Amino acid sequence: MFDHILGQPATAQLAADFEQGRLPPSILLAGPAASGKGTTALELARVFSCAGRISAGHSSAGADCDCPSCARHRLLSHPDLLCLGSRDFSAEIAGAADAFARAVDAGREMEARERTFILSIKKLLARFAVVLWEDDPKFGKLTNLILALEEDVEEISALKKSGAEAARKRCAAILKDAVKLEAEGIADAIPINQIRRAAAWAHLAPSGTRKTMIIENADRMQEGARNSLLKILEEPPAAVSIILATCHEQALLPTILSRVRPYRFVQRPLETEAEVMRRVFGAREPDYEKDAKGAKDGGLSITAHLKTFLPVTDETLRPLAAYLAASVAMTTALSLRRPASALPWELVALGKYAAPIAEAAGLGRPVKNMQVLIEKLLASTGNFEMRGLFSRFLQILLALVGESCATRFSPAYLDIWRDCAAEAGASLYYNQKPAATLNRLTIEARRAMTALWRV
Repeated sequence: MFDHILGQPATAQLAADFEQGRLPPSILLAGPAASGKGTTALELARVFSCAGRISAGHSSAGADCDCPSCARHRLLSHPDLLCLGSRDFSAEIAGAADAFARAVDAGREMEARERTFILSIKKLLARFAVVLWEDDPKFGKLTNLILALEEDVEEISALKKSGAEAARKRCAAILKDAVKLEAEGIADAIPINQIRRAAAWAHLAPSGTRKTMIIENADRMQEGARNSLLKILEEPPAAVSIILATCHEQALLPTILSRVRPYRFVQRPLETEAEVMRRVFGAREPDYEKDAKGAKDGGLSITAHLKTFLPVTDETLRPLAAYLAASVAMTTALSLRRPASALPWELVALGKYAAPIAEAAGLGRPVKNMQVLIEKLLASTGNFEMRGLFSRFLQILLALVGESCATRFSPAYLDIWRDCAAEAGASLYYNQKPAATLNRLTIEARRAMTALWRV
């Protein structure tokens, strides 16, 4: 059932619970990024509605089942499957495109790399199911991009005969369309309207035996969306399974956590990560002695591999996030008009932690002029053209804030940064320019912290 998902003990428990009829209608897959949660969720959706399993009376579906239902699930085109939530689509598509082009160049493993490439694009296109966008005026503006990518998927197989150079050029054009679609159509925080539409979909009868709703990065939701999701979890429709996935279990509402059964994924050994990369992306077999430093730094992980396809690395984003955090801390301190000894400890800790990181990268000391700050951020990131970059920047920013006050815990303070980051991701989604989004983020964070401590 989960034979192709390596190094995750949670899959054995999932398989046992499913086969023995103990799997609840709502579950949570929690664990590190790129640990197989998304693949596991899709495999569960396939098994839930496998016609071959049901007709034969089996408790589980074989990985090679060729029934019509399984075939549609493998293409992410089954009407009983609904996928929501953001992920690093562009990085995954870029990695899969590179692997496919290398396979065409080498003249081997082309079918396997083709399937991976197509699936990476299908994961993005699945977020544009009509049911999630009904009556949304934004959808009409995205239609041409969606249709172009759907046509590209149909033509990928023919690229195997076109030669390496032609294949690389076409893959680059496909990636460009994917980056644009993700940037313009995928919200970092799941909008409330999509959860409401998903709830309406869940209450309709399935075309087969069971529907599956998959929500990735379920911790990234607008506040209203969290409440709407809670209503579905409290009274789930009889023929629907809901699978939440997250890298940050603690960021989910306690009321949501109380209504799902958790299955926790682990950080896999680097040898297992290397095997997954070899199978999926055709990555080289690593020399662990030669690559000792890379292994120590996590440089041989799937996440690290995919990041190599982003135009800006975490090593660049972290100082930029620190520069923003330190500057917001400084301007907040000035607005409070207190002596240094009377400033809130969280504010002092943030400035002392973030400022040296920014200075060490050559960005200089914190600034009061937010325009100067924003111009540096945009110049260093190519205006955040690739959607995944802005999401990653927000993740790093939140991590920095958390690290700065790791020895003490202030929920109200951390909630300010989480809410501001979620709002920033949502505003970029609603066609807000990166400059305006960053400006609003700094203003709202400073305003909320000032209000918190001025009482």
